[in-house]
Amino acid sequence: MPGKVVVIGGGAAGFFGAIACAEANPDADVLLLEKSSRLLSKVRISGGGRCNVTHHCFVPSVFSKHYPRGAKQLKEAFKTFGARETISWFEKRGVALKAEADGRMFPVTDNSETIVDCLLREAGKAGVEVRTGVAVEHIAPATTPSADAPGFLLQLSNGKSLSADKVLVCTGGHPKSKSYDWLRELGHPVQEPVPSLFTFNAPGSPLRELQGISVARANVRVAGQKLEYEGPVLITHWGFSGPAVLKLSAWGARLFHEQHYAFTALINWIPEFTEASLRQHLQDFRMLHPKKVVATNPLFGLPQRLWKALTEEAEIPAEIRWTELPARNTNKLVEALLRNAVEVKGKTTFKEEFVTCGGIDLSQVNMRSMESRLVPGLHFAGEVLDIDGITGGFNFQAAWTTGYLAGKAIAASLTG
Repeated sequence: MPGKVVVIGGGAAGFFGAIACAEANPDADVLLLEKSSRLLSKVRISGGGRCNVTHHCFVPSVFSKHYPRGAKQLKEAFKTFGARETISWFEKRGVALKAEADGRMFPVTDNSETIVDCLLREAGKAGVEVRTGVAVEHIAPATTPSADAPGFLLQLSNGKSLSADKVLVCTGGHPKSKSYDWLRELGHPVQEPVPSLFTFNAPGSPLRELQGISVARANVRVAGQKLEYEGPVLITHWGFSGPAVLKLSAWGARLFHEQHYAFTALINWIPEFTEASLRQHLQDFRMLHPKKVVATNPLFGLPQRLWKALTEEAEIPAEIRWTELPARNTNKLVEALLRNAVEVKGKTTFKEEFVTCGGIDLSQVNMRSMESRLVPGLHFAGEVLDIDGITGGFNFQAAWTTGYLAGKAIAASLTG
């Protein structure tokens, strides 16, 4: 008899899991439920509408290091289905991917609809039934599953109920803890959700006036902590963004939440210099160009407006020349360049995307099959788990991997 599989959630993990299950076991009756009217909504908006599918890294131990939560568990999972397998999966289905200089991988069309269309098409070909506008509000496991009484009874938002032999939960991350209550009812511990991948608000920073200016390589660290990240930094009208800030927010997600998003960030605009080498460089420049005006001759390739703002923070008069620059102001300039203090007060969601730190505790999930250790036949995939990665295609790869493993395991269990 074909088994009834219900996949809850029409995002990346849900579709990948449903397709993997249906392809591996064509006799399975696979139904995917999505509570909203739109399928794959996060896939559509990701990467500025291009969809950052994965990252160009094929070593599981290296790839897994990009996950603040879930790294250890994913390292083994990536050996079965990692970036290389993801690229191959899409290419076999007519979607070629390309790698950019920073390792991010996109469809060659630079259009997320290419990925959306592929997933919808493959789900249809595999026989997956898709229903939108239907949410699952409660899962009741059968005490003694049998052919007449399948493993689960699902209560739906439309007042109806649905039976299933296997259930795959792919409902994504939720910013509110109560959104996980229906899963807690099954006995599953949940790591409290807090935001990840956000930008820093700095309402008091004079640099906010420089919105739109970016520096390709800067180091951002948190005063009094060991947290730091290096990469591009973008100045915005509310504070600071860019890959270095977003990635730092992921690693410090729980700490920043505990501190109510109020802390001091120290930005090193020229991380290639130590304090000693910077002082020597400034001294050499002073000797070679004594008559140049400090504020109007930017060094280190920094944007003119940023350099001017940093000289102002160093209290350097607008017309002063290098030969006239007092040691006191030189010291302040060194500080502004290497340890530019920014008082962060609050956060802002990155574009329309959000990632949640937290979710189903991984200790109660078999990471080979993504099956619950507490409720047999119940599987999880995607961001509903306590897994999250930094920007660069890592969150989607976690969705593809966990969805694939869950789908394959469910398909195998139905034939056994």
